[in-house]
Amino acid sequence: MKIAILGTRGIPANYGGFETFAEQLSVRMAARGHQVTVYCRSHHATHPSHFYRGVELVVLPTWQHKYFDTIVHTWLSVFHASTRPCEVILVCNAANALAAGFARLTGKRVILNVDGIERKRKKWNRFGRAYYQVSEWLATKLPNAIVTDARVIEAYYLKRYGKVSEMIAYGAEVERRADPEGLRRFGLVPEGYLLYVSRLEPENNAHMVIEAFKSVKTDKRLVIVGDAPYATAYKQSLRKTDDPRVLFLGFVFGEGYRTLQQNAYAYVHATEVGGTHPALIEAMGFGNAAVVYDTPENREVAGGFGLFYSSPEELSRQLQALIDQPGRLPDLRASGQESVNRRYGWDKITDQYERLFQRFAAH
Repeated sequence: MKIAILGTRGIPANYGGFETFAEQLSVRMAARGHQVTVYCRSHHATHPSHFYRGVELVVLPTWQHKYFDTIVHTWLSVFHASTRPCEVILVCNAANALAAGFARLTGKRVILNVDGIERKRKKWNRFGRAYYQVSEWLATKLPNAIVTDARVIEAYYLKRYGKVSEMIAYGAEVERRADPEGLRRFGLVPEGYLLYVSRLEPENNAHMVIEAFKSVKTDKRLVIVGDAPYATAYKQSLRKTDDPRVLFLGFVFGEGYRTLQQNAYAYVHATEVGGTHPALIEAMGFGNAAVVYDTPENREVAGGFGLFYSSPEELSRQLQALIDQPGRLPDLRASGQESVNRRYGWDKITDQYERLFQRFAAH
């Protein structure tokens, strides 16, 4: 099949979950003999070649603005893809529903991965929330099919819009390997830190994690991995913490990210909006005990395998107990990895997308 993937910042991944998803899916589909093209934004394109591990890269410009970055690039990508002989276009992000509809008008088969309920994110103003509200509805009308990545989101689209979606979760690797040399570049040692990974935006609650960590009695560090291009004031407020144990690393990808995940004492997840959160599944797959903010979406991933909290005080108690009782770690780590391997392995996820693409490419 000839497949185009657009709506992300591109690959190799250097931003977030959609980019990691695009990389993991595209390279696996290419390895299976399919012709895959991924559209990349010029200010995120880092690869020197037009091909990456068998995947064609098309780099296009965009308007680097909080509200227009994604939309402008997706429209340019759709215009470009409409002139090429791709059989299926996978569009990421419900914000791109209108562009997905245009792509379908050109005769392409279009599948839209809607992600979570984006309009609930605190970073959007009234206009942004209204746009996402309309885009949600358009997502149920314009593409040939929509993909949700969590049962909670699947149920939301069915109840609110009467729309049946294809539920295909996010994937993750399953491996844990000590790497003291790899950690040295960060000034860290194995098991010597708690790890938090997310874009630094208010609904991801890095501020709550930092506040909770202040009262935890330990010499372990709290490592904050992530950034955000349009959240300057919020990031500055986080960095004002007076706790010297907190370490901000910004974005970390590739082998460095894998090393940080595989060598942490435990992982703290605090995101409250969205579907299946990539970093949570990755953390469990990399053998971390997960301490998780209690939402339906997070319960879907970590229920039975994670430790849950609903407030900074509860998070402090969970972290202190885990530090004081290291004997709990082996069972938490093993059960989480087993769950991820069974439900979220990337090869399994690729199988599901491949079957979906084949179903529409055949028409």
